[in-house]
Amino acid sequence: MQLPQKSRHRLAFMLALGISSAIFLPFIVDGSGYFIYYGDFNVQQIPFYRLAHEAVRSGDIFWSWHTDLGANFIGSYSFYLLFSPFFWLTLPFPVSFVPYMMAPLLVLKTAFAAMTACIYLTRFVKDPGYAVIGGLLYAFSGWMTTNIFFNHFHEPAVFFPLLLIGVEKLVWDGKKGYLAAAVFINALVNYWFFIGQAVFVVIYFVLRMTDRGFRLRMSAIRFMQLAFEAVLGVCCAAVALLPSAMALRGNPRTGPDSLLTGQWLWLYWNEQKIPAVIHSMFFPPELTGYPNFFPDNGAKWASLSAWLPMIGMAGVLAYFFGRRYDWLKKLLAVCLVIALVPGLNSMFVLLNHSYYARWFYMPVLLMALASVRALEDCRYDTLPFRRAFKWCAAVIAVFIAICAFTPILDYYGGLSFGLAEDMKLFWFFTAIAAAGLILTATLVLGLRGHSRFQGFMSGAVALFAVLYSVSHITYGKDIGMSWHTPDERAKFVINTAIRGKDHTYLPDTPFARADAYDAMDNLLMFWNLPNIQAFHSIVPPSIMEFYPVMGVKRDVSSKPETEFYALRPLLSVRWLFIHSGKYEQEPMPGYRGHSQQAGFNVYENENFIPMGFAYDAFTDIYELEEFPPQYRGNVLLKAVALSEEAIRRNKDLLSPLDIHSFVASDEELAMDCAARREYSAYSFERDRLGFTARTNFDRPKLLFFSVPWEEGWSASVNGEAAYIERANIGFMAVRVPAGESLIRFDYMTPGLVGGIKISIAGVIVLAVYLLIGIRGREKGKRQPVDARAAIQAGETVRLTEQEYREQFDSKAKGVNLQRALNEGAARHMANELSPPERTLRFDEHKAVDDD
Repeated sequence: MQLPQKSRHRLAFMLALGISSAIFLPFIVDGSGYFIYYGDFNVQQIPFYRLAHEAVRSGDIFWSWHTDLGANFIGSYSFYLLFSPFFWLTLPFPVSFVPYMMAPLLVLKTAFAAMTACIYLTRFVKDPGYAVIGGLLYAFSGWMTTNIFFNHFHEPAVFFPLLLIGVEKLVWDGKKGYLAAAVFINALVNYWFFIGQAVFVVIYFVLRMTDRGFRLRMSAIRFMQLAFEAVLGVCCAAVALLPSAMALRGNPRTGPDSLLTGQWLWLYWNEQKIPAVIHSMFFPPELTGYPNFFPDNGAKWASLSAWLPMIGMAGVLAYFFGRRYDWLKKLLAVCLVIALVPGLNSMFVLLNHSYYARWFYMPVLLMALASVRALEDCRYDTLPFRRAFKWCAAVIAVFIAICAFTPILDYYGGLSFGLAEDMKLFWFFTAIAAAGLILTATLVLGLRGHSRFQGFMSGAVALFAVLYSVSHITYGKDIGMSWHTPDERAKFVINTAIRGKDHTYLPDTPFARADAYDAMDNLLMFWNLPNIQAFHSIVPPSIMEFYPVMGVKRDVSSKPETEFYALRPLLSVRWLFIHSGKYEQEPMPGYRGHSQQAGFNVYENENFIPMGFAYDAFTDIYELEEFPPQYRGNVLLKAVALSEEAIRRNKDLLSPLDIHSFVASDEELAMDCAARREYSAYSFERDRLGFTARTNFDRPKLLFFSVPWEEGWSASVNGEAAYIERANIGFMAVRVPAGESLIRFDYMTPGLVGGIKISIAGVIVLAVYLLIGIRGREKGKRQPVDARAAIQAGETVRLTEQEYREQFDSKAKGVNLQRALNEGAARHMANELSPPERTLRFDEHKAVDDD
């Protein structure tokens, strides 16, 4: 029995909701209501959600003082969560609820992924029950499971099928607005993933045009509609796209130096990469960050997985063996070539030289399509599946032979076997892949004609998804951190990180940053303390310029080592947290004991300098770089580093630094800090739009703030606009006159106002466009057509898909289309891609389908 269209979408949603609940519920119960995982999930996803939740609810959405040294809030969090509808579901709840909601949100995302995939797949199967199976294959694919680690990667996978639905709706059905809405949603949710989605949709469209039915539907007008709706959707999302694009300008991870060039466009620099890509299709996903089959594949954080639960590659290969060379086979073949060629693979990340497979969810959706169409066909012919099972078994056997039995001679002449990092884990993954293949073969070959075959397949996929997902998450929780047991780690995240804010008490004034020695990443972000230890990929480019000049590595995190202790007073660090159980309690000089809070010893920096202090001397950037990196912080406590233009503008206030008398000692550092403290702002206050400082100097000064420089800042001194100097590589300074002065800095997210205007205009144009389309459809409505009567009268008839199906299945007397088709007088296009409209004509007393 065929399910109504709405019912099958709801069924896919409800099944995925139940399956994912079964996966996460044991971990939620074990975690006292929390879902604690490992790595980025614990130290980024949870604190980022809580920080953003608190910021949006309070209206503090412009500048984040708790992200690294300070950051553009919208630009920094639009990649992670800010425009995700799932994040916005948390806003009605108190901030204390947010950590409890991480697992329920994952459950909800998985359910919606199954639903959107099912909606897309329904267009290409005769029996909608198979679309439900395909939705489950997509939602519980290896890509989705391995990216629980990267919680925010699920949103693009949830909404991506809408893009393909939009293309199909416009070309096949002539339905306007679906593509524009899909582009808008995907561009809004995650701009970085949208880049890859746009590339993929272009490839999809080009290869879709190789299908005759699709091509006949295309016209110059329809192509213009496609382009118009794509641009319109981007315009509607400008409120997110424009500020995000401006925030990325100057980021070294997206600049010219990050581009993939030379021979590496065509050849992977790692010989294990291609085997790892192939492995990802036939075996369950390995833990992100801990590859096992090919431990040196250079893809630790790349989201490398394209495995479909239980069925693996069997369905895809069966489709290739059983179907003629159609658009879907071409597209899957092109995707494989792209995955194996580094330059093509990098198209989805703007040709970035870092290897990522984060676009694999897109071909995974098409793999699910090929699999369910092969399952639908296997009722009549099992030969394609029989061949597919043999090929899958052969591939698994080859991987076992290579990864388990390759002899290795170590440095001391000892002989061992196996390339895998952990052989026990290797055999576990192999057993899962083999069990899935055997179970699929049993169902396909033994129950293909059973009336409840779809139910058996859905249940088997569900059972397999639960078992392998639970084992995957369990392994992640076990391996997640290098200290103590999983239970101790989970208790630390819950009791110390999440709940530790209630046990820390530090004075609010004056403004000061904190530091944590050898602690969990982003620990102080959990506690809502401005700090200098930040694990965050998207921060102002000025921070990424400052740290390398100072000798500190800055890629995805800011972690200045203790040897750079002179940076602490420069950055107004007052507090140092060291876990009470650590042996090392004096990593840096100049700190005295203050208190014990949340299981940490708290130390106060005796050389603390309040935010906003003045200089008497200057040095230029090139002169600064002549000093050893570990002493450059000491230099900046004596003199401000300026460009040549800035020096010319402020030479009346500053004298050059005498580098020959430079001494780097703890005593000299204390004296320099005292000198800077003497000429510091006596008041510094933050608010939602910027900050205000007050000074009372005996002569004009150049006042420095260790706030990252960005275009969105504007300044005034005593009510008059002031020029902001770029000082000390990546920060800000202004000229302040003698006497009582009021210094005001205001921040507005670059591109936000322009983005809002473009989005409003885009939404208005979209509304007008849809209104015109609705009126056009009303005028163009036609009366129902009796195909049999018309054919008997010798007329040519055009039918909608619904009319075609209704009259095709009719048992009424007269011209029997079903019998005519069975006799071969007409071609049944539903075996390929059912067009929504057909032209029927009467030819020699037989019904013929012209398409």
